[in-house]
Amino acid sequence: MENVRNLFQILARNFGLLNEQCCDNCCGQEVSLVQSHILYEINRQHQPSMQEIAGALGMDITTFSRQVKTLADKGFVKKTPHPADNRINILSLTPEGLAIENAIHLTVNAQLHGILSTMSEFEKDTVIRSIQLFNDAMQKSDSCCVPPK
Repeated sequence: MENVRNLFQILARNFGLLNEQCCDNCCGQEVSLVQSHILYEINRQHQPSMQEIAGALGMDITTFSRQVKTLADKGFVKKTPHPADNRINILSLTPEGLAIENAIHLTVNAQLHGILSTMSEFEKDTVIRSIQLFNDAMQKSDSCCVPPK
């Protein structure tokens, strides 16, 4: 099992570097890796609450709130009180935030396409299917911490 752990350590490190390079280079704005994940999740979900995004990212609400405040101060994220409960804030991307998220998305997809282009169609399909299978297994596992959907 040690070899499997090593493979995942290397994969996580390489993917983290890929994402960090994207955030540094793609949009001319200072967006951290964590902030790019927040932008991605806000864009992916429909009118999510702060608690929903923090949970999806596995972040404690205090740290998450600080990151959202930074993104709001930059003009990328808007917090709106929930109409039925003022204790809940709904998050949305501003037009500037959506532009940053789209730029990051295009850059990461181009980088992943470049990496996958070194493989045959069979190898690409195998890798993608394997990642899907592994993610599914992680969600089913009692011994794994998986954020809520």
